[in-house]
Amino acid sequence: MVSLPAPAERPPRAEGAATVAAVSGAASVKGLVQPGLSLEGLALRYGERTIFEGLDLRLNGGEFVVLLGASGVGKSSLLKIVAGLAKPTEGRVTATDGLPIEGRIAYMGQQDLLYPWLRVIDNVMLGSRLRRRAVDRERALHLLERVGLAERARALPSELSGGMRQRAAIARTLYEDRPIVLMDEPFSALDTFTRARVQDLAAELLQGRTALLITHDPLEACRLGHHLFVLSGHPAKLGPPISIRGQIPRAPDDDELLRTQGRLMRALTELEPK
Repeated sequence: MVSLPAPAERPPRAEGAATVAAVSGAASVKGLVQPGLSLEGLALRYGERTIFEGLDLRLNGGEFVVLLGASGVGKSSLLKIVAGLAKPTEGRVTATDGLPIEGRIAYMGQQDLLYPWLRVIDNVMLGSRLRRRAVDRERALHLLERVGLAERARALPSELSGGMRQRAAIARTLYEDRPIVLMDEPFSALDTFTRARVQDLAAELLQGRTALLITHDPLEACRLGHHLFVLSGHPAKLGPPISIRGQIPRAPDDDELLRTQGRLMRALTELEPK
């Protein structure tokens, strides 16, 4: 297990076992202690086929971790296990503060899963309604404004483009206001300029929360991640952490970002079949 120094002292890169060990186990946002995540000995098998095994990963509370890898390697399956939507064959997922993880995770999958009969703003506030809690319409409208959908708040999902639907789903995820946020390629359907703007928004609103993001985009990973991991192999295993200095979101021309992006591209290219 690799123990990384506190963020202010973090070296540009740390390599070793596929672990980001917590310094304090949690971070603070809005005066609250934010939990980290601990993945221990995770394995997933379907019959005789092993998707991954022996996965150990410890995320600092309040840090943004990004997972990359080839399609079909098991990234989405791993994220669903962390979210509690699927069960591993072996291993466990816990919060680093020792409290139950249930009810403290916001999850966004690859599909937007908007309810077709609900208007956009009602889809954003759906979690509150399902929990029979008071809705925060002002917050929902603010988030829709930030993702460029304020004028479509009363529209039905069928009236939106694919990129608009994905932005609505991002607003719904951010509306949940949970300390742990899991996102599976949340920006993939967005055009380049909208993607950069929504990445900036996500980095701002998720500051101090524990986030785990799946992406195929090295630039996106380097803009948003404190630590990057590549999942590869058959069965899949996590490579050593690639840690990046500086605040997120990083500028696309940031020197540290460009160096890390080049290193990450080489690592990903080496995984491609010859």
